[in-house]
Amino acid sequence: MRRPARAIRCVISIMEAAKRSGVAIRAGLHTGECDVVGDSYGGFAVDLARRIAGLSADGNILVSRTVKDLVAGSGLSFEEFGRRSFEGIDGEWRLFSTVQRSQNGQ
Repeated sequence: MRRPARAIRCVISIMEAAKRSGVAIRAGLHTGECDVVGDSYGGFAVDLARRIAGLSADGNILVSRTVKDLVAGSGLSFEEFGRRSFEGIDGEWRLFSTVQRSQNGQ
């Protein structure tokens, strides 16, 4: 079962822990079919997520429109990042940056 809202919240927790240790990380998320060979994951969805992460900045989580649509009603918020195309991947992809609220909800 896919759980993109849980994945976003997991990345937020990892980023917060890394920040406390003085490490900044960035992330990109997409969901779709993956190829599993042994302990390795690959395929279109993994490749697209890797490319989305490459556009992200430290402390930021970028997600594809696919992920944003799947988490509707989850309480997560997003801002438009823009449309991007990637070499070797057909089409143009709408990307969104997660809006992270502080512990007190702001």
